[in-house]
Amino acid sequence: MRISFLLLTASLCALVLLLLAPASEGCGPGRGYGKRRLPKKLIPLAYKQFSPNVAEKTLGASGRPEGKITRNSERFKELTPNYNTDIIFKDEEDTGADRLMTQRCKDKLNSLAISVMNMWPGVKLRVTEGWDEDGHHSEDSLHYEGRAVDITTSDRDRNKYAMLARLAVEAGFDWVYYESKAHIHCSVKSEHSVAAKTGGCFPGDAQVVVEGGAAKQMRDLLPGDRVLASSTADGHGPFLYSPVLSFLDRQPNATKIFYVIGTDAGFNITLTAAHLIFVTDCTAGLNQPEEEPLSGSTWEGRPRWGVGQRTVFASEVQPGQCVFTSAGEVKSQPKLSVVTFVSEQRSVGLYAPLTQHGSIVVNGVLASCYAAVDSHHLSHWALAPLRLFYSLIGPSEAQNDGLHWYPWLLHWLGKMLLDTTHFHPWSVEQ
Repeated sequence: MRISFLLLTASLCALVLLLLAPASEGCGPGRGYGKRRLPKKLIPLAYKQFSPNVAEKTLGASGRPEGKITRNSERFKELTPNYNTDIIFKDEEDTGADRLMTQRCKDKLNSLAISVMNMWPGVKLRVTEGWDEDGHHSEDSLHYEGRAVDITTSDRDRNKYAMLARLAVEAGFDWVYYESKAHIHCSVKSEHSVAAKTGGCFPGDAQVVVEGGAAKQMRDLLPGDRVLASSTADGHGPFLYSPVLSFLDRQPNATKIFYVIGTDAGFNITLTAAHLIFVTDCTAGLNQPEEEPLSGSTWEGRPRWGVGQRTVFASEVQPGQCVFTSAGEVKSQPKLSVVTFVSEQRSVGLYAPLTQHGSIVVNGVLASCYAAVDSHHLSHWALAPLRLFYSLIGPSEAQNDGLHWYPWLLHWLGKMLLDTTHFHPWSVEQ
């Protein structure tokens, strides 16, 4: 009982830090502590503008098509009918096809319907095209998967369509395009997409170095194992073996899309889009000692880190930047390796181990244990009560699959109380 009370008290302290830190650390306007957020000014989309400003079928928008769905296919069960009376469905085929869509598309459409009625009393949302079973669109159209809709207002007032597009963006559609003077095109991510349902994790076949120097796959890692990590929160310190206290997320059977970040040292780390990784801007003095270091100084013999050292989301890493790598030796200093490519792959398993030091070396590359929020330091402070709890009672012996309740609570509260600019754009939608 006493330990539970201690964890609860410490958790409340962490939440206070979570609320205060962005207000003090952020550069520029944000949601201040104790202030009511002003209503957001809605700016209509321009004709032919799309949001976000990337191609529809990229991971940053609605993602890749997964193939046509027909009434006879196994995937037809993924579609659900939308009988919302606040939405008018054109249904010119008289088959009910326009009402069929994925659950994600349905949720966003229903949210948009409310916004339309609030913006224009007496006007409803109108769907002119939903799921397409007749082949009226391009070969890889998301209409064939129930992931896209074309919309207007019920009064067909084209002067409203620019604002309708903005309302669709605010409703959470993953891609909105003011495609035609006659309609707005909206689409969503796949139900299986990592962007829709995943925070930050490593796949099951990712490897770590455990005490003694042996390699171990992430799927076999257990609380209590000691793994190679950085001794300091900034990633500069020498490597040591840090105990795994628990898993922030653990889903052995999940199949997701991961980012693969390759380096010139041959180390390739695989992690989800919202996971944090240490990077720096490379310089000509890569891995060379500082010029004329003072004898006995803490910088003597240390790598030349370059400028702009920080943690970023995996989806933000670019070729030409540098990451911190290790040859698997304890007490050695991290080295800088140049990122040579960033690609995507589908892998099985989602694992997010929490170490005492908040970092972990995976496939030879140093990464944070945290995800979703753009600050490793803030996440490390916010998770301090959980690390203290496991330090007192020992590592979690019974590790349940799924998302740990503590980071779920912090994330849920953070989305309500913090400026969303601190979050990975996809994690805000979870």
